[in-house]
Amino acid sequence: MENSFEAVIVANGDFPVHKVPLGILSGVPHIIACDGAIIHVPQAEAVVGDGDSVPAECHDRLIQIDEQEDNDLTKATRYCLAQGWHKIAYVGATGKREDHTLGNISLLMRYYRDLGIEGTMFTDYGFFTPAHGNRTFNAFRGQQVSIFNFGCTDIKSEGLRWHSYAYAQWWQGTLNEALADRFTLRADGYYLVYQTYE
Repeated sequence: MENSFEAVIVANGDFPVHKVPLGILSGVPHIIACDGAIIHVPQAEAVVGDGDSVPAECHDRLIQIDEQEDNDLTKATRYCLAQGWHKIAYVGATGKREDHTLGNISLLMRYYRDLGIEGTMFTDYGFFTPAHGNRTFNAFRGQQVSIFNFGCTDIKSEGLRWHSYAYAQWWQGTLNEALADRFTLRADGYYLVYQTYE
């Protein structure tokens, strides 16, 4: 997978063990940790959060933001934006608590739609990409693909085993499959795509 990200934000969920997110981490110019996640990436150039779980030896890199309206993932994303970075990979944002996992995944769409972030969230099993309108995705034959609708009234697909539509429920767009090395979605709004690793 091509690594064109300007920064990686490491959240304090399950730290990845899969080679894809670890490869992303090893190949980006900037690593930002969310609060306690600094223990997994001691090389991070900044730690963003309220500082309640940051080791004392890392306080020289702490960007302390005490407001509680946004979570640490959003605070770290705003920090990256302030540096001029828009292509951001997210790792460690899933696992542990399911409510945090769902919240963090849904934030990808907020960052894309409201902040202009070209973000991708990587887990140990695959990756989430927010999109809008017509888009072609690189894939591989047999790749498992899920599509989550964020307000589209029309979604059509080319190159997937089952034809897509404007799913009313999130579960309806799960468990599709790529037929070749790419697929195309044509939609009139926003949607989130999940793809598994090879």
